Amino acid sequence: MKAVQVVGYHTKLQLNDIPVPKVESPFDVIVKIGGAGVCRTDLHILEGQWEEKTGVALPYTIGHENAGWVHAIGSAVTNVSEGDKVILHPLITCGLCRACRFGDDVHCQNSSFPGIDTNGGYAEYIRTTARSVVRIDDGLAPADVAALADAGLTAYHAIAKVARTTRPGDVCVVIGAGGLGHIGIQVLKAISGATIVVLDRNPAAVDLALKIGADFGIVADGTQVEQVLELTRGHGAEAVVDFVGEGGATREGVAMLRRAGNYFVVGYGENIDVPTIDIISTEINFIGNLVGSYNDLQELMVLAAQGKVTLHTTKYKLDEFQTALDDLDAGLVRGRAILVP
Repeated sequence: MKAVQVVGYHTKLQLNDIPVPKVESPFDVIVKIGGAGVCRTDLHILEGQWEEKTGVALPYTIGHENAGWVHAIGSAVTNVSEGDKVILHPLITCGLCRACRFGDDVHCQNSSFPGIDTNGGYAEYIRTTARSVVRIDDGLAPADVAALADAGLTAYHAIAKVARTTRPGDVCVVIGAGGLGHIGIQVLKAISGATIVVLDRNPAAVDLALKIGADFGIVADGTQVEQVLELTRGHGAEAVVDFVGEGGATREGVAMLRRAGNYFVVGYGENIDVPTIDIISTEINFIGNLVGSYNDLQELMVLAAQGKVTLHTTKYKLDEFQTALDDLDAGLVRGRAILVP
């Protein structure tokens, strides 16, 4: 089969011919890929940011946002059958550790992460396990929902926390209306009564945010902090969800936060530099967000089937992977780029 592989850091990916994965254990599931999301993390992988953390042997197949059809199953698999349409939770988890017992799959002590530390879905087929496959509604196409497996799941995981800690009328500032942000805005609109204020440097992204549920849209032109403070009568927002995490977004985001407010970190790339006295004197909280649980993904699929969360996608053929990555890096992709074998 064709697979796009990392052959070295600080160099381009390669399209290689490799064997089709086979069932090796009773709980294995082989999925024929219908769509694989192209994520900024994939760019960070090529930059070497994950090299020390994962220690993955090269070459390996990249791609951690995957959906498709069940191609083959192990002898113990009972939750899906061949031909079922599925989306893949990004982690392969053990089901036995303390985190898994709590349903907190993302913190599994024995997990592997296809596309990050083992073979992923920039390919025609992928091997995962029964614990990772979520059947999707017949009305959903794998290529249309693939990026919900990570980008959507991460956004949902963060926004669900916002919904639990805010009340109707509270203000939530969303920084970034791109691949993750445009999903988060829709989820926030669907499950929360918070007033949604969206910031983005791109006017087109702000326009999209207003169309999909934002109450206020602000172009980040250098006056965004003042505009948010004006909207909140000088108090700041009860919640800030930062889907950017670089380029000064964190400094500005903290300045928009209300006393005892919550800052949800999703995007990454820079450090948060806040005097500790400012944290204790205002009791602000910083909350990290990494992917989400299997149950989070199931709930997100319900919203997708209901039409409350829709991905804005640009599709590329598998052999157009470099164009997709270049477009993403250049900021030319509105929503998510999807590779289709």
